[in-house]
Parts: sequence; C-alpha cells; structure tokens
Amino acid sequence: MDADDLAEKLEDKAPVRAPGGGGRGRGGRGGGKSGSWGKAGDGGKQREKQISMALSRLLRHQALNAGIKLDKEGYAPLDRVLQWGALRTLNVTVQEIIQVCADNEKQRFAMKPAAGGEGAGDDGSADPSHWLIRANQGHSIKLESEAVLRPITLEADNVPPVVVHGTYFAFWPRIVESGGLRRMGRTHVHCSTGLPDDEQGVVSGMRRDAELLVYVDVRRSLEDGALTWWISDNGVVLTEGVGEEGLVPAKYLKEVVGRKEDAGTLWKDGEWVADLPENLSSRPPPAKGGRGRGGGRGGTGGGRGRGKGASRAS
Repeated sequence: MDADDLAEKLEDKAPVRAPGGGGRGRGGRGGGKSGSWGKAGDGGKQREKQISMALSRLLRHQALNAGIKLDKEGYAPLDRVLQWGALRTLNVTVQEIIQVCADNEKQRFAMKPAAGGEGAGDDGSADPSHWLIRANQGHSIKLESEAVLRPITLEADNVPPVVVHGTYFAFWPRIVESGGLRRMGRTHVHCSTGLPDDEQGVVSGMRRDAELLVYVDVRRSLEDGALTWWISDNGVVLTEGVGEEGLVPAKYLKEVVGRKEDAGTLWKDGEWVADLPENLSSRPPPAKGGRGRGGGRGGTGGGRGRGKGASRAS
C-alpha cells in the first residue's frame, strides 16, 4: 500500500457531512453560496474538502452502485452526480464543482461540456445537465486505460526522467516480501514524476507525508516488454503491473531511500542493499488528519478511544 492508498482508504471510510453541524445549507458555516469559499476561511475550506471527498468516493468507486453510468473516458453526467446522496445532502452547486475542479491541488477531477447540450461550450453554465465530470485516476471501477490515459512508450520517447512511488516505512517490509510494488485495491500502481516539494511543482501521485521513496526504472521495464505504463491528465504515472496482484517486480526498483529521514539506501538497480532500520520499520504510518500515528482515534499514544488504526491496513 502506498501513501495515497492509505489516505484515500481513510477518507472513503469517513462520513461525508455538511459543514456547520450537518445542516443542508449551501455554505455550511462560512461556505457561502455558489462556491464563494475563497474568502470564507476554515469553514469554506472544510466544505471544499467535503465536496472533494464525496466526488472522489463516487467517481472512483461508487458510480456503478449508484446507478450512474460512466462513459468510456470515465465521465459521468453532472446532473446525476449532484443527485447522489452525499452531494445532495451538501446541496452542492455547479459553480462549487467548477471551483473544486480548478482549485484541487492534486487536480483530481476534470470537467467538460456535455456534447450536444444546449449550454455545451458555455463555461459559465449553471445547468448541471450541460456538464460531464470524471476523476482523473485512482479508480477501483474498471475502465479501459486507453480511453482515460496516455500511453508511455519508447517509440513516443515520452518516458519521464523520474518516476517515483511514495510509501511509508511500515509498508516497506511487506513490499520486499511480496516481490515488489502491488496495486492493492486500485486499478493501477501510482507514481509521481517528482517530489511534492520540488521546484517544478509536482501536484499529484504522492502524499506530502510519504516517508520512503521508491524510484522505478520505467525505461528498463519497457525495454524488457514487462510492463505497460500510462500518464494521466494530472501527471500521475500508472501501471497495471503484471499478474493477478498487479505487481511491479522488484527488479525494476532503481533505488529506495528515505525522503526526509536518513534510512540509507535500501535497494539499488533491482537488488537488495540493506534492511530498513528497526526503529523505522516498526513505526506506524502517519494518520490522515493529524490525530497521531495509527490512523484511528487510538493511534499509538495520545489518541482517544480504541481505534485499530491505519497501521493495520495492508
């Protein structure tokens, strides 16, 4: 499991509530009307987060269960999306959806006019039937990669110079035991073309709190004909891996090093170099939302209650 997997698994389990005590008003507390959260402070940011979480859950995982048909590119009719339970409860407007798509730091979503609609091509249309929306990547819903993503090939000479997968110290022993990176519950293994704090402003493909950097030799895997690689509209590099588990074999791991803490070089050019120091391998992954380590309310010390914690996720 990578850092994004863990965070999104926790988000998927979190209830989506209207900000401001669960009220159904458009702005919640400070959310304002028609998506005016830019000046609304913490209340507006919380509403933006709630909308983003609900969209991710629906468009990546729940659309089929909700009776919403995605087209071959993963787009759904926005009017149907806004009628889905959590978004209907939040009473979300079209303008708020447009703003979430524009402002989301990881560029998780894309919108386009619905073909043939009366307002098609009108960027300011407030009629949801004039719009389609999709998640750019991260689906557990099966979609054809060719329709949603751009291929990375030697012939196109578009192999990124850096492809890196971010994970947590706690997950590294399992990665080694399993023989490489696995896609887990997703359709793809997710990688970034740089680090979140790089000057080029990489926005997606890795959590900001990732502890371990796994650099992947995409070019070598393509030369061997072993893996198929893709890149999404928001710059995430993806592969289905091989076999039922969607494995990126360890022979294609170019280098594995700590991100902010010195863990030494653990892997180099497809070969084991050293084990992760015990004090790091036994450390639970950071919790989403700052409740202490462990992911649940219990964590490891200082938590409230008896949550099992995210450190048990696999």
